[in-house]
Amino acid sequence: MNHPLDLRLLPSTWHACLRLGFELGARGTVLRHCTHTGPLYLQKAFYPEGRDVAHAYLLHPPGGMVSGDHLEVSVSAAPQSHVLVTTPGAGRVYRARADRSLQHLHNHIEVAEQASVEWLPLETIVYPDAQASLNTHISLQAGAKCIAWDVISLGLPASAQPFSSGSLQQTMQVNIQGRLALRERMLLDRQSRDTHAAMAGFQSKPVAGLMIAGPFDIALFNTAPGEELEAALQALCSSTCEGDLAASTVVGQFVVLRYLGHCSNRARQLFTRCWQHLRPALLNRPACEPRIWRT
Repeated sequence: MNHPLDLRLLPSTWHACLRLGFELGARGTVLRHCTHTGPLYLQKAFYPEGRDVAHAYLLHPPGGMVSGDHLEVSVSAAPQSHVLVTTPGAGRVYRARADRSLQHLHNHIEVAEQASVEWLPLETIVYPDAQASLNTHISLQAGAKCIAWDVISLGLPASAQPFSSGSLQQTMQVNIQGRLALRERMLLDRQSRDTHAAMAGFQSKPVAGLMIAGPFDIALFNTAPGEELEAALQALCSSTCEGDLAASTVVGQFVVLRYLGHCSNRARQLFTRCWQHLRPALLNRPACEPRIWRT
């Protein structure tokens, strides 16, 4: 006979892992390896711009992370392969339980010689009282390129629930041939809570975005095409809505863009417009938006 399901026996946390390996074959960039444990999946590889570039959609059916969850995504692009990775919906980090155990997300991106990876997920919503650790590590070999962004929405402002408690630690790091090239880190916790309201901090704005692209040849920015690229990015940043802030700068071999404002959609729209300029300049390839962005 059937017995009632004892919910206490079900796992209260997920340790999930997704590993993807892309290679350049006779028919273009192909998904050669795909393994997963737990609720992390790849929908499939799409080719809206031909076989040279694979568009990959990452799926996390639970839709968000609870206390103790540990999600790990690993993407490797073999020499001369080209991959664009995105998600069909926003990620969520829910309120932590009373034990305050961390909610971990680790993204590892390995880009081999002359390959490229574009890491363009939708935003992550961090609920009040969450305990989030979100890390993206990108490793580039000689001639490799990357474009990546990360948009964080703090709290639930539409429901008048600001991120007034909880913690968030976010890191994006890029290494080139094993050497640190760029590191961006944000820490928001009880000790740094005043930073959220300070004029030199978040100014109480709930949405923060970071976008990087590179490495560029530094000499480019002393030429007319490089100056035109910088001017175009600065013009886009200057055209943000009232109350939003955006800026573009060159840090070493990377273009770095930042957004601080009130709307994750506006952040993503700004970054998408900037991507439309950065992609042809860095990858010599016209912008081709993933179809999922239009659904």
